[in-house]
Amino acid sequence: MKIKPINEFQKDLLKVKIYEEKQQMGDAAADFVANHLGEAIQRRGEANLILATGASQFEFLDALKEKDIEWEKITVFHLDEYKGISDQHPASFRKYLKERILDLIKPGKVYLINGDAEKLKEEIETYENLLKAHPVDVACIGIGENGHIAFNDPPVADFNDPKWVKVVELDTACRMQQLGEGWFPSLEDVPKEAVSLTISAIMSCKTICCVVPDERKSVAVHNTIYNEISTECPATILRKHPDSVLFLDMPASCLILKNKM
Repeated sequence: MKIKPINEFQKDLLKVKIYEEKQQMGDAAADFVANHLGEAIQRRGEANLILATGASQFEFLDALKEKDIEWEKITVFHLDEYKGISDQHPASFRKYLKERILDLIKPGKVYLINGDAEKLKEEIETYENLLKAHPVDVACIGIGENGHIAFNDPPVADFNDPKWVKVVELDTACRMQQLGEGWFPSLEDVPKEAVSLTISAIMSCKTICCVVPDERKSVAVHNTIYNEISTECPATILRKHPDSVLFLDMPASCLILKNKM
């Protein structure tokens, strides 16, 4: 039996669904993604998917790998990777995805960003070309505590970026979040740069599934929904996407629930 959201509404084009706790949120988001992937496979015989990483995606990915999905017909990309760290580093997003889902579901094809590539410029160009050659059916993303999507922090976010993949500088708030989530022993250990899909790349995807649990994200969630659409809170751009859904748990939505209950 599917659990219904305790509240749902729409802000501009962005649909918002709120669940009582994050396991329910993750399962609902996984159902949403599985359905869209299934529809794409039915239409074309294949589907293209972007996966996000970080602590906010744990419940969603746990639920997604249990869904009835024809993974052998799916090509998987991801959002970002730290510059200069190997795929064996404990904080590597390649390592995260392989261990948490990819090695278990075995998709047809997987393209991961090698942030430690010797020829990083060529790596970025290749990844951008691959993305453009595989129009993405569903992008699974989160929202950072500073309102970023992927690693497009407020100082570097560009809603009209001509590039789809690039090296970005991480702001202090973003690096503090990575430290707070336990990926690094100290702030000095958190890389200052990453390779990231741009906002242009994310907005080009047919459907966006944005999963955001936990009270530490509540200010970013509030700003995403109610602030002016601007790079001061990059996630506000989701309100202009024609098929985007924001999945929240109650703690993440605590600052907006009083306006909606």
